[in-house]
Amino acid sequence: MHCPFCGAQETRVSDSRLVADGDQVRRRRQCNACGERFTTYETAELIMPRVVKADGSRESFDERKLRAGMLRALEKRPVSAEAIETAIERIRQQLRARGEREIEARDIGEAVMRSLKQLDQVAYIRFASVYRRFQDIDEFRAEIERLAQEPNADSGSPGDESHR
Repeated sequence: MHCPFCGAQETRVSDSRLVADGDQVRRRRQCNACGERFTTYETAELIMPRVVKADGSRESFDERKLRAGMLRALEKRPVSAEAIETAIERIRQQLRARGEREIEARDIGEAVMRSLKQLDQVAYIRFASVYRRFQDIDEFRAEIERLAQEPNADSGSPGDESHR
């Protein structure tokens, strides 16, 4: 691995650990030449299905779009970067596990909503309001009431004790 600071070719791994539920390896590296430290992530590269959009057009799966949508919904919410990356990787796994060459964009949106519902209920409502194109306050209210009636609705978000 080339050093991103000085370009030297010799780096050594000082620590490796599994992240994203074991689907990714995080490696701490140090350059032998300049001594700088940096982190790399290693994942298996597998072919993702193509995305069929609502208008019938098709495009390659873009993890950046998935991440951007989730980060927008999770902005200023108490959810760790590692929890977000784990959720993104879990969605990717679910899509690959379907074994299909193409997947509807709506199925990806639904997977994001399920994931956000577990991560942070406020982020879930934010995403749902855009994804489902809420037109007025009554649609927000109805979704919040549905969320409140779910069995674990009063437990809050995982790791979100700061708001209790």
